[in-house]
Amino acid sequence: MKIKRSGFAASAKGPSDYFTGTVRIDAPFNAAAPARVGGATVTFEPGARTAWHTHPLGQTLIVLSGLGRAQREGGPVEEIRPGDIIWFDPGEKHWHGASPTAAMTHIAIAEALDGKVVDWMEKVDDADYGAEIKAE
Repeated sequence: MKIKRSGFAASAKGPSDYFTGTVRIDAPFNAAAPARVGGATVTFEPGARTAWHTHPLGQTLIVLSGLGRAQREGGPVEEIRPGDIIWFDPGEKHWHGASPTAAMTHIAIAEALDGKVVDWMEKVDDADYGAEIKAE
């Protein structure tokens, strides 16, 4: 058993190549080989979001706090809230982030395939980000 105590790793700023707005990435975790899972707690300030991206083995998000948005390519922008668990299929192009008015924090979990966890693509433009939310 290994315990990584809260605060063992410094917070990192989400790189501007892959994120729009202010994003903080905390305590990333990666399992030792032969395991492939890794993840992080990610906090998006209002209006912040990822660029479009895919994961070779998919991705799970667990929303912890705030109000967020997520979209898969070709689908509507959807609101995500605390307690929601979002699954993106392997290779599914998507983005996620905070709402325009509230921050959002989630845990992101993904597995590596041949050492690769994510393929980053173009940034989400303001028109796509601000699209009407899918009604429930």
